[in-house]
Amino acid sequence: MVHEDGVDGQPQHKRLGGLVVGNYCHDVLFRGDLPVGETLGGAASFVSNVLDALAPSTSLYVAKVGADFAYAAPHPPRIVSSSSHTTLFHAHFPPVPAAGGYHGDRVLRRVRACDPIFPADLPDDIRFDYGLAVGVAGEILPETLARMIDLCRVVLVDAQGMIRSFDPVDGTVRLVPLRSTEFFHLLPRIGFLKASAEEAPFVDIEEARKWCCVIVTHGKDGCQVFWKDGELHVSPFQADQIDPTGAGDSFMGGFVSGLVWGLPVPDAVLLGNFFGSLTVTQIGVPKFDQRMLQHVKEELKRRAAEPSGSCGRTISLDFHKSDKHEDFLEHLTGAAKLTCTDNPTDLHSNQDNQCQ
Repeated sequence: MVHEDGVDGQPQHKRLGGLVVGNYCHDVLFRGDLPVGETLGGAASFVSNVLDALAPSTSLYVAKVGADFAYAAPHPPRIVSSSSHTTLFHAHFPPVPAAGGYHGDRVLRRVRACDPIFPADLPDDIRFDYGLAVGVAGEILPETLARMIDLCRVVLVDAQGMIRSFDPVDGTVRLVPLRSTEFFHLLPRIGFLKASAEEAPFVDIEEARKWCCVIVTHGKDGCQVFWKDGELHVSPFQADQIDPTGAGDSFMGGFVSGLVWGLPVPDAVLLGNFFGSLTVTQIGVPKFDQRMLQHVKEELKRRAAEPSGSCGRTISLDFHKSDKHEDFLEHLTGAAKLTCTDNPTDLHSNQDNQCQ
């Protein structure tokens, strides 16, 4: 659902670009029983890594951590809990990686959970062009999401924040049907719902698409976009996977950046695929080449300045690929090549455009 003029019947408030809600985390990666990396985690850290570089307007980040928070986040957490530690995840990969990285099943465990984000933790005097609900550890409550919907013209939700459950003994992440949660009744008020291929069966795509646009990410196979009257496939970018953590969050950052620059949904999804693919090539929050980011942003500015473009304020509900969709694919493939001399990223489209 998109509000045409902000919150109906409400007085004018200060307006910002985006409201991003989701806690920062501590992530520890294991190969077998051996820890191989400790990094800043949480969806907000990955989303901001893309959104800050590309979006034409400022976003406000609402994250909660404990006093033990160990990292300098790009947006300091607004709330430090006095009653809980920072959320901690352990990600366990197979003890012997396949050639090229951590290919194989990942077992994710929530070891500790910070306090949830409550509706009162959100600002009351600001309205937003869009909201991103990107909880990873159960920190976004149904009533918090409902409040986000009231504050934002359109809200984009990552399904993992709705359907994850956590084993009470060891914290292993499991999935439950969306219909069985207290989030289900909010679907008609959501603009976009993103789910991974693993999560999609728990979302019930055929039901959800009646109410909102549903995007299902398939990693190396790209994305499927579903809406009430149709569906389409958007091309992937291939990359050597090192760590899948945060790929969906980077996708969300790229996707919403494309939307707020006025791209139609399929073109914005392509941008999301691009940043998701870049993310899996590094452990933790990726370090993106600044030349590449500038190259992409200049292209977004150029497209927004075209007669058919929309500069930074109107999120598109156009589900048709633009007539320059394939050109955009080629442009992003070229942008990825800017990283090839400075880091191990090796990204190419399915059309055999590779770093040489």
